[in-house]
Amino acid sequence: MTEPIRRPAVLVKGYPRLSETFIAQELLALERRGLRPLIVSLRRPTDRRMHELNRRIRAPVLYLPEYLHQEPGRVLRALARLPWRRPFWRAAGVWLADLRRDPTPNRGRRFGQALVLAAELPAEVDWLHVHYLHTPGSVARYASILRGLPFSVSAHAKDVWTIPNWEKREKILAARWVVTCSRMNHRHLRSLAPSADIELVYHGLDAERFPAPAARAPGPDGGDPERPVTILCVARAVEKKGLDLLLAALALLPPELSWRLVHIGGGPLAGGLADLAGRLSIAQRVSWLGARTQDEVLQALRAADVFCLAARVARDGDRDGLPNVVMEAMSQELPVVATEIAAIPEVVAPGVTGLLVPPEQPEALARALAELIAAPETRRAMGREGRRRVLERFAFDVEIERLARRFGLPGAEREAAA
Repeated sequence: MTEPIRRPAVLVKGYPRLSETFIAQELLALERRGLRPLIVSLRRPTDRRMHELNRRIRAPVLYLPEYLHQEPGRVLRALARLPWRRPFWRAAGVWLADLRRDPTPNRGRRFGQALVLAAELPAEVDWLHVHYLHTPGSVARYASILRGLPFSVSAHAKDVWTIPNWEKREKILAARWVVTCSRMNHRHLRSLAPSADIELVYHGLDAERFPAPAARAPGPDGGDPERPVTILCVARAVEKKGLDLLLAALALLPPELSWRLVHIGGGPLAGGLADLAGRLSIAQRVSWLGARTQDEVLQALRAADVFCLAARVARDGDRDGLPNVVMEAMSQELPVVATEIAAIPEVVAPGVTGLLVPPEQPEALARALAELIAAPETRRAMGREGRRRVLERFAFDVEIERLARRFGLPGAEREAAA
């Protein structure tokens, strides 16, 4: 076992966030194994609600200035407290090299946040661990130089695919170790830095939080307007989630099929998607529920008949990794209809636990949905096999132990829920 990390600072982009239950689940599990983290957030929360998971996390939170002009005195005090010696000039040199290749205002903000972090970190912090390679990864890298602390990285999805390779390579090589949540990511990052310490650690499915649903009776078959088949999509309303493709596919379904779509998730495109549903003449069949807590998502999964995610590669290169909600849907014995993209094929077995179709093809997505809408027994069989597979191959307890070892924590049984 590696030398224990006594007090890490865990950097995140925003905390708490309804869309990042995987971070909350990880923090809580590591706390239960003895870790005493300080959470450092680059942004203050914008969600009005909070998961129960976050309420059970005991770690204090340090919020950095999101925009430097909002707290100029804090930045100036940080500059005054940091000694003008080699670490500062080394960090400034790394930042200037980054700025020359990416001359954007965001680069200045990252360095300013790193200055505040380095100045305000408690003396007992002995490690920096950062979620995401992009903006948080830069802040962690600069701060690690300023304070002479090692840092490690959890790489996920957008951060892996929307920043240039030179930036990823330099951060990976500067970090002590990197974990990432899909084989797709692992192969890509390994190709950039073959000598780096990079490990595949899935987020995993926590069976304690996603217990088996009550036995599912055969559901509707789409033939009764009084009992429509419920299609659930839990996804932020952003380009990479392909919600416009899903709506286009639904509009292509045979008119005799009875179905309804329930969407859960916030995001900047929500209003436009509702308008699109109206133009496609399916608005009356779509319920937009907005962001919801995990308990509410669980109830929606149990009430649904099919889970669907029409993921795509966005124009800026952003894409999903292995969407946690796909595993969560499978845990509740839902068959999954999704696009064969990103890391989704790592968890969904076509014809066994769901159906996969090529991306950007609403016609193929419509055919897959129509097939499962009309086949309740097939849905039930796929759902049962999906739960079995996700618990067998993506067990959270197994994955979190890999991460716990990285922090030098001994194996430990879970504490009773607080």
